[in-house]
Amino acid sequence: MARSGDVLHHPVTGERVVWRQVAADTRGELLQGDLFVQPGGFVAAEHIHPKQEERFEVMAGTLRLRIDDREQTMQAGEVAVVPPGRPHVWWNVGTEEAHVVGEFRPALRTEMFFETFFGLAADGKANRKGLPNPLQLAVLMREFEDEIRLAKPSFTIQKALFGSLAFVGRLLGYRGWYPRYSAQE
Repeated sequence: MARSGDVLHHPVTGERVVWRQVAADTRGELLQGDLFVQPGGFVAAEHIHPKQEERFEVMAGTLRLRIDDREQTMQAGEVAVVPPGRPHVWWNVGTEEAHVVGEFRPALRTEMFFETFFGLAADGKANRKGLPNPLQLAVLMREFEDEIRLAKPSFTIQKALFGSLAFVGRLLGYRGWYPRYSAQE
């Protein structure tokens, strides 16, 4: 169970998250964290939050954000909001660490997704793009399809493809969530 103050680190993408408020703090209304991204750091894949709004407020550094096909460079003091269901991706284009306050409304189980995703990477189970192997990715995408989806291919194709791969992945022992990656009680 995530708690305010917990720190997550993704060694491949150069991201570090420090939770400000987790779902338990806000009755599920908000997940808020400080995101620190090294120069050249990036989010692992263009994605969609089908049921959540995501908000970025740049506190320091320079962030490049693409929503749909529209790109914008954001500096300290600038805010961008990604409505539910819109494909987006971002990366640090600056020469210094970027600091962004990120929010998800509602929180859903997003903190659990990040604990698992970053935990796998910290254990060396991510490729050079920051993603786990295809079977583990399929299990994750099925487990957290209300929180996050890949932007491509279409969700119909993802559901069919990930359904089959997740079935095999689960037979081989992959899980959508691992207690060892969550904060200890």
